[in-house]
Amino acid sequence: MNNQAKPRLPFKLGNFSVDDPRPIKVAVIGAGHSGIVAGIRFRQRVQNLDLTIYDSLAGIGGTWYANRYPGLQCDIPSHAYQPTFESNTEWSAFYATGSEIQRNLESIVDKYQLRPFIKLQHRLTAARYSEESGKWELTIKHPRKVSETVKSHENQKSRENQEWEELHDTVDILFIAVGPLSRWTWPDIPGLESFSGTVVHSADWNIADDKETLGDKRVGVIGVGSSAIQIVAALQPKVKHLVNYVRGKTWIAAIFNKPSLDRVSGDSSVNNYTFTDKDKEAFKDPKIYNEFRREIEQDMNHAHPATLLGSPLEKMARAEFTESMRQKLAKRPWIADHLIPDFGVCCRRLTPGPGYLEALCEDNVTFVPSIIKGVTSKGIETVDGQFQELDIIICATGFETSYRLDMDIKGRKGVSLNEHHTPHPRTYLSIAVDGFPNMFQALGPNAGVGAGNLLLIMERQVDYAVAATLKIQRESIKSIEAKQEAVEDFEKYIDTVFGTKCRSWYKAGKEEGRVVALWPGSPMHAARTLAHPRWEDFNYEYLDSSQNRLHWLGDGNTVADKDPEADKGWYLRPEYIDYPPGIFRPLL
Repeated sequence: MNNQAKPRLPFKLGNFSVDDPRPIKVAVIGAGHSGIVAGIRFRQRVQNLDLTIYDSLAGIGGTWYANRYPGLQCDIPSHAYQPTFESNTEWSAFYATGSEIQRNLESIVDKYQLRPFIKLQHRLTAARYSEESGKWELTIKHPRKVSETVKSHENQKSRENQEWEELHDTVDILFIAVGPLSRWTWPDIPGLESFSGTVVHSADWNIADDKETLGDKRVGVIGVGSSAIQIVAALQPKVKHLVNYVRGKTWIAAIFNKPSLDRVSGDSSVNNYTFTDKDKEAFKDPKIYNEFRREIEQDMNHAHPATLLGSPLEKMARAEFTESMRQKLAKRPWIADHLIPDFGVCCRRLTPGPGYLEALCEDNVTFVPSIIKGVTSKGIETVDGQFQELDIIICATGFETSYRLDMDIKGRKGVSLNEHHTPHPRTYLSIAVDGFPNMFQALGPNAGVGAGNLLLIMERQVDYAVAATLKIQRESIKSIEAKQEAVEDFEKYIDTVFGTKCRSWYKAGKEEGRVVALWPGSPMHAARTLAHPRWEDFNYEYLDSSQNRLHWLGDGNTVADKDPEADKGWYLRPEYIDYPPGIFRPLL
């Protein structure tokens, strides 16, 4: 690029009103929680909007549509696992199943009439930023024909058999709402393809999981993450024999939000609680329901100090989790020696794991802590020479968590996002990337939480992107781009926060190195941070050829000035007046 500044042309007044919104075209990639909330907020706040939400899956819900393995359940309380502006009082249980969460997302889409804006089975394969136009040029792949099987639920084999065609779109704003747990990966195990039985990945579930089908089956489950833990607990009563292959260690939390669960259930021994009709009726009182939700949120946020290595709460949590795990493994205490970690309680993602430790103690379960040497046609061999014959192998081995997307996104000078994110992702406050103008993201690098409400951060990221879009629209901006020095400053901040050694998807599956998944602070810290954008941390280009930053003032008029019928005293309407309180109190 030529480093010399382009000559400015003479300035001319714009032939538009200062409050006349120019057309803005937005593409949202993903129709899970983030994409749905983005669709709602962009439509709510941005006038003259052309919106499309693209999703590669055949249904709405993101990871909650894609994942259907047995035992799938959210480990965040259901009443906290919804947008702050939603109030679903009909959740069936304290911890909801995956199918119930997906149905709730469907109902939110219908409530806000988003379906006409959503294009399912439309996969973004490439996005290129045009420096000349200041727009994103998108390439989308979608199937020529959609069978009823694929419509109901797609798996890898059905996708491979599809015939695809391309379409192209050009947008002003690209909003990436693809979460970190969206691209699953096969484990690198020699001989896996030679197994003569059934091999299935937890994120691509395509087999029956009832006792009639599995009652005579020997099942191997590889992994000890959230999916594996839920699958082992769910399948243990249904199978002839289950073998759990565990390479690492993990904390099984006594239970998330235990105080809230104990209060609502009245029983400190339960792992979950089914809400009664009486509970649901009480929740219909907005005051009671709001207080209930706030109690849950407070319990979740109280847990944040446990993420700080060496803090009193972290030490207390480590002692409590250790005691709880040893109690539940009392029948097979040797398993505790292999499973209980020596790292901090939040180095890996915590999971309550109801029923998992109890399942490991059952007679039809074998716990194998040895490393897998390879797979034969009959089963799995470990490095210690042991061999287990199996009928089914379940790979609950996680997702691609390096934040290197399977779509070719190129910013300025043709630099790809994956190149930019080497050796690790670098962003500005997790939402913007230098060299990638007019692009924002939710639940991208360093947007996760060790404790607290993940959806709170996601909502504030959406708000931030919408605010930036309004600024672009209002001020006749061609491009808005995070400054490189602002990204570098965020890097320095992140590097001072994290540091425990453990293998975790927080570190892209590595034992050591940079934490790429977590926000460097509490969820409330993120919410406060993102509430007030620092616009000075961005570079700007303007649509006006003179590059006058105040060209957006237009011709000196408002829309109401030009419309004889318009309300010319609109600023005295109640919704526009900011009434001060009688007594000033500090905002909390």
